[in-house]
Amino acid sequence: MSNTLLIYSTTDGHTQKISQKMQSVLEQQGHTVTLMPVEDATSDTIAQHDKIVIGASIRYGKHQKNVADFITQNKALLEDKPNAFYTVNLVARKAEKCQPDTNPYIVKFLDQLNWQPALKGVFAGKLNYSIYGFLDKNMIRFIMWMTKGPTDPTTNMEFTNWESVDQFARDVADL
Repeated sequence: MSNTLLIYSTTDGHTQKISQKMQSVLEQQGHTVTLMPVEDATSDTIAQHDKIVIGASIRYGKHQKNVADFITQNKALLEDKPNAFYTVNLVARKAEKCQPDTNPYIVKFLDQLNWQPALKGVFAGKLNYSIYGFLDKNMIRFIMWMTKGPTDPTTNMEFTNWESVDQFARDVADL
């Protein structure tokens, strides 16, 4: 059984929820899992674990800068261990954009970092207009309108395929 470090970066909490689900699946299989936000992770933390998984959300087409910085600063350490990366975004709600080779955000992000993790995943996120501030709510509604998504300001919809999350966690266990 492995000692897995599961690092996440979340904007509204959904990537953390996905990470917690992965943690549960891995622990049910007998693995030890340390779950933490990217802000708390260090090179020492990486060194103390057998496998490393990083999950990151998208807002306005970009991952948070601290995720890119963390990967860049620790790339050699990450590459010395079994590793995985997954992204959470609303574009992945579309069947043609929910795979690592078809989702433009993960392709661009990993190319920019010149990093190819051993395992890659893409999960659709959650749309909850009620928690967004005025600017975010209206920007996201505009993006949803352009991409033929839900624009009703009362929408609270989870697009995540939880079976895909479970399968990704099982694949992490097999790394």
